[in-house]
This record gives sequence, C-alpha cells and structure tokens, in this order.
Amino acid sequence: MKFKVLITQIILVISFIISWQILANTGLINSFIFSSPTKIITTTYDLLINAKLIYHIYITLNETIIAFLLGIIISFLVSIIMYELRFIGNVLEPFLTIINSLPKVALGPMIIIWFGANTKSIIVMALLINVIVSIITIYTSFINTDKDYIFLFKTFNATKLDILTKLIIKINYPTIVASFKINIAMTLIGVIMGEFLVSKAGLGYLIIYGMQIFNLNIVISGIIILIGLSYILYYLVNNLNKWLIKR
Repeated sequence: MKFKVLITQIILVISFIISWQILANTGLINSFIFSSPTKIITTTYDLLINAKLIYHIYITLNETIIAFLLGIIISFLVSIIMYELRFIGNVLEPFLTIINSLPKVALGPMIIIWFGANTKSIIVMALLINVIVSIITIYTSFINTDKDYIFLFKTFNATKLDILTKLIIKINYPTIVASFKINIAMTLIGVIMGEFLVSKAGLGYLIIYGMQIFNLNIVISGIIILIGLSYILYYLVNNLNKWLIKR
C-alpha cells in the first residue's frame, strides 16, 4: 500500500510539472507571471552560484532549529506548571486560546521595537506561533488523563512527583512526541514570517527580495525550495518521533 501511495504521489508531481511546462510553452499561461519548471531550474542554479543560496538556506534552517528546540522546552515546562498549579492553568487557558487565534503578523511592529530588527525578533515570532499550540496540545492531554489511574497511584501513596513523572508524562508520551511534528511546522511558518519583516538573509528574505524587484522566478523558486526544506524537516522529525515512541 505504501509503495502504491508513493508511486501515485510521484506520478502526480511529474504530471503537474509536465503540464505546467506545456502550458507555459504553448502560451496558455503567462510564463512571466506563473514562470515554468525550466525557468525555476535556471533561476535556482543562478541563485546557487550568484546569490549564496546555501547561505540563505543555512540561515533559515539555523533559526528554525533554535526556535524549535526552545519551543519544545518552553511548552513542556509551561504545560507541567499549568497542570500542577491548576488554578494557573485555568486562568491561562482561555488567554492562550485567544492569543493563538490572533494573527501574529499584527504583533510584528511591536516585536521589532522590543527586540530589534535582528534574529531575536525572528525567533520570538516563531515562538509565538509554535509554543502556544504545543502548550495547548500537551496541557490538554495532561488534564484528560484517566482519573482512575491517578486514583490508583494515590492509593499506593504516590507523591505528586511520582504521579507526574511515572504516570502523567509517561501515559501522554506519544502525544508529547507527536506535538513535535506540529511544532516544527509552526516554527518554520514563524521563521518565514519573521524573515518577511526584518531579515537580511534567509529564504523569507529571498522571496521578499524577488517580489521587490518583481522577479517572480525568484519568488517561486524560493517557495519551492521552502517546500522541499519543510518536507525534509517534517520527515526527520517524524522519524525521530517514531524512534522515541519505540524507545
């Protein structure tokens, strides 16, 4: 089944690329606006040679990894605090939901003023996006733990620390690990949004630069490279999740 799915996906991608090129060659679509696969390949090669494409990918990847790791640590610790201090959890939960629904780009100007037009602002933007979602996911799994298990632990005189480490965290381990996949996707979105606002390097900067000079080949090339990077990160984190769950 997996092999059939993979083959079908590959056929769909190849069919899309061929159709795109044919439409551009025959003039059915404007290649200046929609570009074409051959132009994308040429533009990507030029970026690789003349525009330090590897450097831009490195910058985005570095910012993403930093924000991803910080997001995991912060969301896990905050979730534990909210669970153990239930009053704080009940107070914060609706505010987290409200902040999560707020478009983070609206906070961009304030973030730039507070942290400066630098990498800090990009990481803060990414954290605003990934941390809240992860906290809500992990905290919800904690409070939904079967009460019978908790009661059973208490009958054996288990301490709060025992219940937390040997029951709550362990029984919700798959959910905690699965939140990594959500976290990496949200982190990459946050990093690109941050680069749109303040960066002088990175894939987000490259896309904005292409828009500023009205070179849509650069814009589309940057987007395709970003899709590839997103897939690689998701693949790595997904395999890490499977390994951690098996462990």
